[in-house]
Amino acid sequence: MTSYTGHRERSGPALLVIAAAQLLMVMDGTIVTVGLPVIGNGLKIAEADLDWVLTAYALAFGGLLLAGGRTGDLFGRRRMLRIGLLVFLAASLLGGLAGNGGVLIAARVLQGVGAAIVAPAALSLLADTFPAGPQRNKALGVYGAMGGLGSVVGLLLGGALTEYLGWRWIMFINIPIVLLVLAGTTAVVPGTRERGGIDLPGATTVTVGLGSLVYAINRAGSHGLGDRLTVTFAATAVALLTAFVLIQHGARSPMLPRRVLSDRDRLGVNLVMLLMGAGQLATFYFLTLYMQTIKQYSPMITGLAYLPFAIGVGIGSGLIGPALQARTSTRNILAIGMAVAAAAMGWFSLLTPDQNAVLVLLPAQLLGGIGLGIGFVAATIGGVHGVAPQDSGIASGLVNTSQQIGGAVGLAVLASIATTNQPPGTPLPEALTGGYTAGMLGAGAFYLTAILATVLLPMREPGRLQAVTFATPDPSER
Repeated sequence: MTSYTGHRERSGPALLVIAAAQLLMVMDGTIVTVGLPVIGNGLKIAEADLDWVLTAYALAFGGLLLAGGRTGDLFGRRRMLRIGLLVFLAASLLGGLAGNGGVLIAARVLQGVGAAIVAPAALSLLADTFPAGPQRNKALGVYGAMGGLGSVVGLLLGGALTEYLGWRWIMFINIPIVLLVLAGTTAVVPGTRERGGIDLPGATTVTVGLGSLVYAINRAGSHGLGDRLTVTFAATAVALLTAFVLIQHGARSPMLPRRVLSDRDRLGVNLVMLLMGAGQLATFYFLTLYMQTIKQYSPMITGLAYLPFAIGVGIGSGLIGPALQARTSTRNILAIGMAVAAAAMGWFSLLTPDQNAVLVLLPAQLLGGIGLGIGFVAATIGGVHGVAPQDSGIASGLVNTSQQIGGAVGLAVLASIATTNQPPGTPLPEALTGGYTAGMLGAGAFYLTAILATVLLPMREPGRLQAVTFATPDPSER
């Protein structure tokens, strides 16, 4: 049992450090987005392969999050937070010095590994620091807001750095930030530790299996479903993901214990988080290409154009979300957030090559930010509610896993849709814009599917999340 008596005087600085760590990890998922055209030209990466600069990070981050969460449970959460930050720092240095696309993508994978250790450790430390009730709810609200805000901060910062210092500073900027967060970890409690092992076979099969799936989806968009390599990677993905399920069934210390997934509330909110991630990352990708390729905006202007999204996330997560949390159920909150986000995607479909940005681009971003801000906070709180203490790292890792894996798979699917919606013979600006808007309508379809998930999967009644707690485990459960 965690004691909070001695933590109160340090809870403010600890929350600042934990929130900064989460912001940094999520921010790095999108900070390269605005710089993608410049990176592609500088390192001679083909446009068809540019999405791997985003996907490599999301796959490593999402695929290893559950194992990363387990390392914190076993070896100490503050210790693993520091180790993960050091891995992230080294990867950022490697990425900034990259001389070709292969090295940059490898650095992005290594950044994802560091993030997979940091993110669940940070969320578990938050639960170790704040007692159940209003204090923890507020802290979780701040943490959840970082999940939405971090993506937008990455876009804004990435645009400014690319414009004035060069794209390499997208990587180098992480170094001083990591050093500051590392210095601040002295204010964080060591955290609780548990017994058990790490499911390395499970971590390997799920990560490589998801990578194979994303590659197969990407290749199918350009080479067709009958392509030999497409079929090979798809079959590999099915085999490895099937092996992962079998490993989880028989493992002594599985990455996903049955007791964690048996909670249908938690399963529902993580499914919604996966669908949110699927729509969000792809939307940023298409909007960036539209603004820089079609509208010819500079990286700095592109980054600033995302400011309405940041404002919307702040409104949704800081004002509307908490107000709804006190009045209605998680099911309703998630449905409202996803409906607003889907409406924004419909608004984006009105974009044309000569479209006035004030009429479509900026207001649609504000609306989308509000919807996702509402959804992120509700899903984050719901994902860790009622979890047993020894599973807090796994549950917190699952929340981030859902977002990152959703982003990787969603981007692959929607990029393929965008490619196939560029009919030959159409003028290039119109063809490209048609592909981008088709991809964003696909993102809207993900959000509508999330609403369907909230209807089909029973979730918490009003007020159930007003005191977020960790449940006492049943000794008979595995």
